Amino acid sequence: MFGRKKTDKLIQDIDRYFDLMDQQLLVFKEGVRNYLYDGQQAFNQKLSSMAELQAEIEVLRRSLENSLYTQTVLERSRADIMRLFEKTRTITDTLNDSLTQFEIETPFVPSELNSDFLKLTELSCNAAQAVVPAAKAYFKLPESVPDKIQRSYYYEKEAIKQSQAIKRTVFHKMTSLKLSERFHLRYFALHIETLSKQAANVADQLAVMTIRRAL
Repeated sequence: MFGRKKTDKLIQDIDRYFDLMDQQLLVFKEGVRNYLYDGQQAFNQKLSSMAELQAEIEVLRRSLENSLYTQTVLERSRADIMRLFEKTRTITDTLNDSLTQFEIETPFVPSELNSDFLKLTELSCNAAQAVVPAAKAYFKLPESVPDKIQRSYYYEKEAIKQSQAIKRTVFHKMTSLKLSERFHLRYFALHIETLSKQAANVADQLAVMTIRRAL
């Protein structure tokens, strides 16, 4: 698609950006598992890794945005790529903020809900991970994007179902919990569920970008 050296370098940096986002998703998934099953020390390690990745991805995103503003490469797609960065930023921020909230608020999760919360986390992360190869493909094999983003939509729907199931269990069956504890659990389920919706927004953006490329 783009043969110039500056364009190639920019696309390599964009690839790196999405690789870092993928690493964040893996760290988040493991961080939630650590919180539920493995104890404070393992969780703190993931929290530290998340902070390092967030700092690196912020620096790279600013560099990419500056390149898009100041260089003529990818000029036709500049506005769409900037919107793509805006939407993926909601994912990276949510990953960092949500894991930090686990550390700050230390929600009480009954052991019988551990597997449910872990499944929700995996489904939401899968929805976000599905847009990583789709975003990369836009710059190299755009015709493959529609097929790749379908996985994100599938996992989003499954994540919403899982989140609703957790909320029903908390409010309808766990009568021994305080109301404040139920609200707390709903809050964390909602935040993890939101990640899948943000991924679907990225998938929507990629779908629009691909259609425009074909015009």
